[in-house]
Amino acid sequence: MPHSALRNITFDSYDPFAQATWWAQVTGGSVGDDDFAGDPEARVEPPAGAGGPNLLFERVPEAKSIKNRVHLDLTPDTTRDAEVARLVDLGATLVDGSHVRPDGSGWVVLADPEGNEFCVERSRAERA
Repeated sequence: MPHSALRNITFDSYDPFAQATWWAQVTGGSVGDDDFAGDPEARVEPPAGAGGPNLLFERVPEAKSIKNRVHLDLTPDTTRDAEVARLVDLGATLVDGSHVRPDGSGWVVLADPEGNEFCVERSRAERA
């Protein structure tokens, strides 16, 4: 059966290279070899062997103004709470921690430096 492969998840961005650099730190991926500061687009390639789509950031003149219609859900290789702390240290903003339940399940909503919301779920080990 014919199908289409997912190549990029694309975000509008005020500063594509800064966003790509930030997200490369988050994911352990790398900024594209031909991307540079001031470029109208920049991408994050997944870590070697990880597979999956690139994150592509394309310059737009306007700032983000409404809630994302699509967002990323991250599963850390450490604990959810340790990853939230790491991402806040990198420049993420805590948006909503109310989805964490008393039993420890749930997720935390953060925003990247340009305000794009994303969720941090529990790690596989925490879910086991």
